[in-house]
Amino acid sequence: MAPDAEQLQLLVIDDEPKLTDFLRMELEVEGYSVAVAHDGASGLIAMRSDPTPDLVLLDWNLPDFTGLDICRRIRATGMKVPVLMLTGHNEVKDKVEALDAGVDDYLVKPFSIEELLARLRALQRRALAMQPQEQESDLLSIGDLEVNLANHDVSRSGRPIALSNKEYQLLVFMMRAPNKVQTRMDILHGVWGESFYGDDNLLDVYIRYLRQKIETDDQPKLIHTVRGVGFMMREDASEARA
Repeated sequence: MAPDAEQLQLLVIDDEPKLTDFLRMELEVEGYSVAVAHDGASGLIAMRSDPTPDLVLLDWNLPDFTGLDICRRIRATGMKVPVLMLTGHNEVKDKVEALDAGVDDYLVKPFSIEELLARLRALQRRALAMQPQEQESDLLSIGDLEVNLANHDVSRSGRPIALSNKEYQLLVFMMRAPNKVQTRMDILHGVWGESFYGDDNLLDVYIRYLRQKIETDDQPKLIHTVRGVGFMMREDASEARA
């Protein structure tokens, strides 16, 4: 049984009845409480139900909205619920588009139930990891870059910085280990999950996004590339931006 699954409410938004019936059966066996919506509008209504879902399985192609539209609307309300996208799209650009929309993870059809369950467990662990840790301050900082874990505000030199959900997760993961080289695989597993596999170009894409948002021409570099290994967050006032 999934860890603490008996306490978790899971919402499946997918218009394929055979698939949703199968998922409901398998997930309930694992101890999840499962609700199903067969279109985007019903899914958005279900998001406001009581209790609200702890995890969401969201199909990319829905009869009324795309899954991307639904995820953007969920994020626009400020909800941080983990969302796992189910899709037949498998190009890097599609994955980036989904992650930019606020999706937390991405599973290509057809998939095995074992992989789905592993992804759900990883999402649950990452959601917990994004919360302030025991005896950890709500405020993370490196130089003049600050992240408020309580409200997800990010700023540098007092300038607010808007980040996508995945950009925020990546930044928090790296800021929790300042001055430490983190391998590409460590970062991928920490932000995308232990079950992540595929093109790690996604990491390069999101590192570039972060650099564009938190580093400007007149500010010291904070994200450093360690060639052949990975990346490190470090204040380095003496180094100009590359």
